[in-house]
Amino acid sequence: MKNALMALLGAGLTVAGWIEVGSEPAIVFENIQPSSGVNFVLDNSATPQKHQPETMLAGVAVFDYNNDGLPDLFFVNGARMPGFDKSDPKYWNRLYRNNGDGTFTDVTEQAGVKGVGYGMGVAAGDYDNDGCVDLYIAGVDRNQLLHNNCDGTFTDVTEKAGVQGMIRGIGKGFGISAGWVDYDNDGRLDLFVCNYIHWVLAKEHECRTAGQRGYCSPDAYEGEPSILYHNNGDGTFTDVSEKSGIGRHIGKGMAVTFADFDGDGFTDIFVTNDTVRNFLFHNRGDGTFEEIGVRAGVSYNESGNSIAGMGADFRDLDNDGRPDIFVAAMKGDTFPLFLNTGRQFEDITRRSGLARATLHLTAWGVGAYDFDNDGWKDLLATTGSVLDNAETVENLPSKLPNLLLRNLGGSRFEDVSASAGPAFRVPQAHRGVAFADLNNDGKIDAVVTCLNAYPEIWINRSPAPNHWLILKLVGTRSNRQALGARIKLVPESGPAQFNQVTTSVGFSSSSDDRVHFGLGRATRAKSIEIAWPSGARQYLSDVPANRVLTIVEGK
Repeated sequence: MKNALMALLGAGLTVAGWIEVGSEPAIVFENIQPSSGVNFVLDNSATPQKHQPETMLAGVAVFDYNNDGLPDLFFVNGARMPGFDKSDPKYWNRLYRNNGDGTFTDVTEQAGVKGVGYGMGVAAGDYDNDGCVDLYIAGVDRNQLLHNNCDGTFTDVTEKAGVQGMIRGIGKGFGISAGWVDYDNDGRLDLFVCNYIHWVLAKEHECRTAGQRGYCSPDAYEGEPSILYHNNGDGTFTDVSEKSGIGRHIGKGMAVTFADFDGDGFTDIFVTNDTVRNFLFHNRGDGTFEEIGVRAGVSYNESGNSIAGMGADFRDLDNDGRPDIFVAAMKGDTFPLFLNTGRQFEDITRRSGLARATLHLTAWGVGAYDFDNDGWKDLLATTGSVLDNAETVENLPSKLPNLLLRNLGGSRFEDVSASAGPAFRVPQAHRGVAFADLNNDGKIDAVVTCLNAYPEIWINRSPAPNHWLILKLVGTRSNRQALGARIKLVPESGPAQFNQVTTSVGFSSSSDDRVHFGLGRATRAKSIEIAWPSGARQYLSDVPANRVLTIVEGK
């Protein structure tokens, strides 16, 4: 049916309102939070003063902290305003261990991860290659690096590592997102910190919208540069922001995501900015980057305007081997989809169906994953207004239902949110989202944070009897997590598929490092080719479907 539909599209027919007669919904989610044991509430310490950070938080990480094969959950939290006090347990960050039966256990205190300060984003990465994934938390008043001790506990090594988030001439940056990347392919993960605006509580502006006290537009503040830390291999990092060229570009960063967009073997960096143009940092392979966003066609939307860029994902959506870029934005911006044509990108937001589906929405987190295992990556966006008084100011509810867009076979999408399960359409002030197969059934699940509410834990109950493979890559010459590795999978039927190992997805969040492929009706992969960050190539053939497969570099 999908091939027939694409033929109709090629003839110029629209997909608006298209439904296959007699078919079941292709993608269905169930929110298991009420029975999961996860009772975390994201608390922004809202005040009548409308402090700027209050509307921005926060992210979530899905990662396997204890190496039992089950992805666990880490939630970033705020702190009491105005002093950024986190002593009250309601402001603690929270770590939940996955029990493997649809429930989770709060292990925050025994793990030592309740945190400090007003948190925003989180990045999970094994920076010392010891086989245990560490956490970096970006925040307003301080950042924090938590080393995983491989015994169920974490140690704060921020000062020792030198990754406090300080910007020369400015002081502490407003950290909002972060990501791990081996930008120089030396086998050690480096750290990118995405900073927002130069905001100081004592000098905060008072802003009003329609006569009401409200959160200020980012236009009221100067932006800040991002930070790139180089991993020295001894537990410390060196700030190479200026040397690399990253620090020369002042933005209002919201999210960072990574991919080798031109296939030269070096990972590139895409940063969304709020109300100013997006950045694409092309990795020159010599430790430096060139910002090419305008030339590459990803700085502005198809109308030529900068947007309120929020979350992003950087993956191949049309199975041509080139990673594309999907960006969440605000009402009126549409959510841009930039199709990678080689050295440049083409904005196909309108012809893809995304303009119509997103014009009247505001979203924060996004992800590109194959939720129905048909071989084509779909799109999920977590929606919610920026303003808490949006009803009277924007004529738009501040709480919105999530958005699910099914890939129709390349570069066209249909909104299937209404059929994704009754709970999926419940409005909420959604923020960050992270993705993983939480129960190892081969279907990608999602965890969504909600401002001043419980999170949503979306277990994928899609009925389609399609097959799948999940690959867990372990680097030896490359970094242990194999972040940056590129994978080409050819199923026994259907087109080749491409993906890469990354945890930096969406807004302020970190997803599972295992790589998922939907195989449709194919029962095996004819071939798998891995391009490791070290430069090595590895090949597998005739791999049976429906399993989580660990692949060690060189073995």
